[in-house]
Amino acid sequence: MCHVSVLISNVCLPNDFTRYEHQPFVSCLAGLYGCQWRRYQRARAQPGECCCSKVECGSFGLLILTFFLSFVFLYFWTEAQNDYNDFDWFNFGTLGFWFPWSLVLLTVAAALFTYIALLLVLAVCLLSEGQRLYLHWSHKTGIVVTLVFSVAATAVLSDLWSKEWKTLLLSLQVTAPYLHLGAVSIMAVLSWPIALHFFRMNKKVRQIAVLGLFLSVLFSLYLVPLGMYSPCIKEAGTLGPAPTLIGHRGAPMLAPENTIMSFERAVEAGAQGLETDVTISYDGVPFLMHDSTLRRTTNVAEVFPNQTHLDASNFTWTELQQLNAGSWFLSRDPFGTASSLSEEDRLQAQNQSVPSLAQFLEVAAKSNRLVLFDLRRPPHGHPYSQSYINTTLEVVQAHINSSQVLWLPSEDRKLVHAVDPELQQTSGEKASIQELTDDHIIRLNLHYSSMSQQQIRKYLSVNISTNLYVISQPWLYTLAWCAGAQSVTTNSIHILSQMDKPLFLMTPEEYGLMWILTDVVSAILIFAIFVFHWWRERGLPFWSGSRQTHENGPYSKFRTEMSDVWSISSVNVRPDLRSTPGSPSVPHLPTISEE
Repeated sequence: MCHVSVLISNVCLPNDFTRYEHQPFVSCLAGLYGCQWRRYQRARAQPGECCCSKVECGSFGLLILTFFLSFVFLYFWTEAQNDYNDFDWFNFGTLGFWFPWSLVLLTVAAALFTYIALLLVLAVCLLSEGQRLYLHWSHKTGIVVTLVFSVAATAVLSDLWSKEWKTLLLSLQVTAPYLHLGAVSIMAVLSWPIALHFFRMNKKVRQIAVLGLFLSVLFSLYLVPLGMYSPCIKEAGTLGPAPTLIGHRGAPMLAPENTIMSFERAVEAGAQGLETDVTISYDGVPFLMHDSTLRRTTNVAEVFPNQTHLDASNFTWTELQQLNAGSWFLSRDPFGTASSLSEEDRLQAQNQSVPSLAQFLEVAAKSNRLVLFDLRRPPHGHPYSQSYINTTLEVVQAHINSSQVLWLPSEDRKLVHAVDPELQQTSGEKASIQELTDDHIIRLNLHYSSMSQQQIRKYLSVNISTNLYVISQPWLYTLAWCAGAQSVTTNSIHILSQMDKPLFLMTPEEYGLMWILTDVVSAILIFAIFVFHWWRERGLPFWSGSRQTHENGPYSKFRTEMSDVWSISSVNVRPDLRSTPGSPSVPHLPTISEE
């Protein structure tokens, strides 16, 4: 069998037909995308032909779908970073051992998205060069794996953690202007290969379908800002003061949660309030513990190996004092911050014990900080299951000024208010203004996902302030600031206390200018690209002083087919490259055959 492969690197042609080829670049693209490293394996999409076979066209469509879905999941999981700690502890309770699953999931999602994005860039570049697409089977497998991962992960998290979709919607109030700018820029880049193949198509139906789809997506993106809402788009001078910070279980990024060290670090970092969780011991001592059991934040498995499953309130205060409440922080490093502690801080953290409510209140009273705590009712049969509120209230009145306490427990609220009217009655649920005022509520403690600028203003009009929990990411703090929240509960006091302005803030005029400029500039650029390809495919001169005299047919075909750096399957030169009357002469090209 005779195979002919001719590579002519320097062919003397008339100056008017000089065209610089970048075959090494195209070879690299084809090699990375389809493992087609040799030139004769590839083929260009001739004028009017489809860019690929039906199978490859389906693969390209699947690639686009996978890119979109993997981007959605990566964006979703990136914006959920505020709640990574909750996710990891949920898995700890389910699986029984600690592992930073949230970071692993983020790393895998980022790696797969990057891989798919690179494949899509390669495909677009090949289409821009007029090359036929051929995706290697290994990449097809990678696309399917990424697609399955993205869909499965999104479905599982939506089922177990559906509230995070509200977080994603909130994030759009900050990122939407920049996502709009990025999406329009991508459409401008895609207009190059789309225009190239649009003008090479011979079938009108196919042309209309391609152009119609492209313009539909483009115009939809142009109009997206009409539905954009953000509390951070507001008139100059209308931004209120920054929300005050309440340390969530102290400063859990700097010390073990719900320990005296954690609350002291929160005060040092600038917290105006301290939040905790209170449980009653079996002998009636209120102490600090968030979970129903002790196994997450103490070494109960070592000290009382047969009682790890018991409710925390079933331990006496003497037994609780035998537990270490800090060593877990260094071994598990829940926020990835333990390595930043000094040797002295590490030693102090390793020797923390379970504190009593009285010890906690003394820290708050000494630093003149507000306190907010949730109170867990002991299980049925506990000696203090009926009197736990009175027991807690007695400790509060003995160790701190009642006006510093945001009283959150809802049980017997009216009785508590009658006993101590100086307590700041705080509700964890939204209700009508009438119901709130009847219960003497002066503050709401709500999850950040229920953030609403309108509701915050409505409650503030009757002197009911709003605290949002748990906000640890600067972008969420930015939204709470712009929405007018009076305070936030946070894990990252040392970070949020350093913010002197919101991350995102612009006037409606500035936002309108950004939107209009983005749309107008992209429209002009895309129109210019289509005009350029229309002009080039017809072989028209680009300046009036040119000495070129091009004919629509021969020149256009010469430009597209001649750029193939000759891949020949017979010993004869292609007839459409020979000289024809009325067209510039092309020198006879030698052929080289090898057995």
